Amino acid sequence: MPLSRLAALHGVATSYSPSPDRTVAASDAAVIAVLAALGVDAQTPDAVQRSLAARETELRERLLPPTVVCWSGAAGSTAATAAATTASGGRAPAADGPAPTARAGRPSGPLPAALTALPAGTRLRIRTEQGETRASAEQLPYGVHELEATAPDGRTARAHLVVAPARLPAPPGRTYGLLVQLYSLLSRRSWGMGDLGDLAELTAWAGRALGAGFVQVNPLHVAVPGEPTDPSPYRPSSRRFPDPVHLRVEDIPEFAYVDDRDRVRTLLERADRLRESVLRKGALIDRDAVWELKREALELVRDVPLGPGRRAAYCDFLAEQGEALEDHATWCALAERYGSDWHSWPTGLRDPRSPETARARGELMDRVDFHSRLVWLTDSQLTAAQRSAREAGMPVGLVHDLAVGVHPGGADAWAQQEYFAAGMSVGAPPDAFNARGQDWGLPPWRPDRLADSGYAPYRRLLRALFRYAGALRIDHVMGLFRLWWIPQGQAPTEGTYIHYDAEAMLAILVLEASRAGALVIGEDLGTVEPGVRETLHERGVLGTSVLWFERDWEGDGLPLPPERWRTDCLATATTHDLPPTAARLTGDHVELRDSLGLLTRSLDEERDEASAEMGEWLALLARLGLLDGVGGGTGVSEEAEIQAVHRFLLRTPARMIGIWLPDTVGDRRPQNVPGTWDQYPNWRLPIADTEGRPVTLEELAASPRLHALLDVVRGRTPGGG
Repeated sequence: MPLSRLAALHGVATSYSPSPDRTVAASDAAVIAVLAALGVDAQTPDAVQRSLAARETELRERLLPPTVVCWSGAAGSTAATAAATTASGGRAPAADGPAPTARAGRPSGPLPAALTALPAGTRLRIRTEQGETRASAEQLPYGVHELEATAPDGRTARAHLVVAPARLPAPPGRTYGLLVQLYSLLSRRSWGMGDLGDLAELTAWAGRALGAGFVQVNPLHVAVPGEPTDPSPYRPSSRRFPDPVHLRVEDIPEFAYVDDRDRVRTLLERADRLRESVLRKGALIDRDAVWELKREALELVRDVPLGPGRRAAYCDFLAEQGEALEDHATWCALAERYGSDWHSWPTGLRDPRSPETARARGELMDRVDFHSRLVWLTDSQLTAAQRSAREAGMPVGLVHDLAVGVHPGGADAWAQQEYFAAGMSVGAPPDAFNARGQDWGLPPWRPDRLADSGYAPYRRLLRALFRYAGALRIDHVMGLFRLWWIPQGQAPTEGTYIHYDAEAMLAILVLEASRAGALVIGEDLGTVEPGVRETLHERGVLGTSVLWFERDWEGDGLPLPPERWRTDCLATATTHDLPPTAARLTGDHVELRDSLGLLTRSLDEERDEASAEMGEWLALLARLGLLDGVGGGTGVSEEAEIQAVHRFLLRTPARMIGIWLPDTVGDRRPQNVPGTWDQYPNWRLPIADTEGRPVTLEELAASPRLHALLDVVRGRTPGGG
């Protein structure tokens, strides 16, 4: 069928499999709409034939694809050389300026097919970042290089050549760490929500006093301002830049020199009241109120001149970040005047490169500088938090979280319009967990534009995040392979999958992580395409294993014994999207979902199933002796069961063990309940104890219950691992 053939040649799926025994066809309307978003006309049969002929001709006649990948450093992997053996036997490598930590790749296997398929006698020319031109070399620095090929018949082609290590190294030994949503971690110094000062304090304490190896936080990407602001950290304005709402204002050096001390005193008093309203009066975290207060303080800080050294550091940061930071700060300044959705701005301002935008940037330069400085200050405090973690002895330190995408009205979508598919949204198809599918409201990157650019925006994004990360968690890591695109205005059922060049996406990821000396953790929960986990494992990307999901799905369906868990993963009892362990043990999560109208069966049926599943897990814990000494499974306290759950995690071979910080004090409330919006206070709850009373960082550090659990994890109690 011509439409199916055309779709396949552009990486557009015409069917999908929600389960191994079932295949569902994508509608022709969805396929045609997605092709249109890729610039391919398939509206009529004649248009399909013309587009198909054009694509087949293009692929037949091109010398090279836009991006070519060479892996280096492992037996059996593809070569780490850009050289192709020509008719004269010469080799042609390339280099694009290695980062300071880059190393030379060495040939270790066959060349990429794209190079071996070149016609005999093809001449290759490689341009390095330093301006050097080569025709051959035995060693190449890792990086993204420019490659030009000239065939004997006169055809030429240019391509980006990615030279990357074949595999990321494993974590340094086995380690455990804490998982926390930063906003939920209030201290006695917070201004109504957890901040980067709290994060630095947490890492210093956890590393020095508890022997923790890492602290994983939610995405700290900058949010889209609104009334109210969307509190979800997974739908940001920009993934590249951090949100200044996380700043610890008192830690900014210039804050101490603000002239108006009366106003400073008033701000601090308001901060005290905002914090106490959450900690003592049961109020929800109010991100907008926190930002309003901090913005007032930061406006005062802006009026304090930077010292010569600080000024030089700021100027270096501006030069380093370049156009991307200027675009982001310009969007922020324009959003203050015209609103936070750039689609509603005056026509000329919707284009970041238009004369109107350049003129507006000049007129708003004071505000552009203000927002640029906020990014610098936040970046500085994030760097300090990672430094605090390393100085505390953490082998990994901070684990940052990369969201799947960005808000369609935000800064990234405005500044990088050429890379996003217009009229499309990312989501998920119908499956066993959600019969209607999901629409996440995130515009997807165009795979063709990414490849043409050598994955430039993706590279810049990763490099920015690895500045202050010992590891990076990638939410929905399957998105490196394919994403479910939904045409605007259609139901999630009316979408289809678009395939990305996973080899190139992974090569860039491995390259940037290796340059930073960082680990990568992929969130690979739920339905995963065959081969994805194996490919990620091959490249050293760790997976994510959550206790309650680890069952023998291909056998008896019972809980998976610890020795059968995978090694290269982060193993946890729960996540931010799941019930805390105490809620699952008691069945409170079923009651909550019932109160929110989320159950698809009767309450009794759901209770019975949850109780049966928990009984299976507790029986396994008892058989393994993990409940010994605390009642043997009869009359065991909830706290003891939580300890047993973590003893179980220690029995697995997982390289990283993650402890959900609210679990250490018996918190029963999930931070997020998928499928809800205003029915539940998602992303607005402070960490609390078993009674729902908010617990400060200082109280956490002194909690006997927390220390008892972490003694188990550290092997300081019988059966502790």
